[in-house]
Amino acid sequence: MSHKREFDHDVGRAVVTGATGMVGAAVAERLAESGTDVVGMDTRRPSGTRPRLFFRHVDLRDQADVWESVHEVDPDAVVHCAAISNPLDNPGTRVFTNNTESTYNALVAAGRVDADVVWTSSQAAYGALFGDDWVPDYLPIDEAHELRPADPYGVSKACGEAVAASVARRYGIPVTSLRPATVHGPGETRTRPPREDADLASDDLRGNFGSWVDVRDLARLVEAVLATDRTGHEAVLCAADENCLGPPTADIVETVCGVLPERRDLTGRDAALSNDRARERFGWRPVHPELDGGDGPETPAWV
Repeated sequence: MSHKREFDHDVGRAVVTGATGMVGAAVAERLAESGTDVVGMDTRRPSGTRPRLFFRHVDLRDQADVWESVHEVDPDAVVHCAAISNPLDNPGTRVFTNNTESTYNALVAAGRVDADVVWTSSQAAYGALFGDDWVPDYLPIDEAHELRPADPYGVSKACGEAVAASVARRYGIPVTSLRPATVHGPGETRTRPPREDADLASDDLRGNFGSWVDVRDLARLVEAVLATDRTGHEAVLCAADENCLGPPTADIVETVCGVLPERRDLTGRDAALSNDRARERFGWRPVHPELDGGDGPETPAWV
């Protein structure tokens, strides 16, 4: 796999946590292809190898292990992608504890070595993905929309953003919280192609109104953020331009919520999650606009 380098950056060495998960592996490979030496940290060892990618077994719940490992690597940037992402298949306390501990440990470790931080929060921080009876205040949802999660995953991400802001204040480093929509890999079977007859009553993407993003575009946004001078803490949504369910987004919202917010500024299949800030701040736009299977491998090469 290769790609044209889009964003110039001076990240000589980076740590990527969750490096053998779908998002972490895609980010690690993207940065390595751009010339960064990447140390991937995870509890699952990759089966493959590739240039500029190195693996280190680290349990992110172990503060001493994380701090020591990051100190020894001494990276220019830390990209924290590790998390348990599905509260439906995992006990709520396990999801919350794992995600908040790992985020705190990774971000504070980055602050202690003066490294830039990008980490993956989630659309779930709003409360939309797994929460019941959630209705957006306005459409499209942007970074200023109130966070009111009710499930353990969304709450863990909202807590993570509080940690991110505190680390930026305490250590004076830039910390960017990315809020991706539902992430799809390029080679997975597409079960949600755009269609007019989407069964919104049973579709598992109804909770976010069909918002999604290709993992390759998410990795590109990580690269773009690291290439940009930043200060303090900032949250940034990451989503494709259109919903992947087919019907107009306003119709999806009304079907799912039973009501439409009075304030709305979208037409047709415009995504319920706005990507305007990612475009304006970081020069990013999604280049994989359809759930078409893409042209990449199912999983990154080193996994």
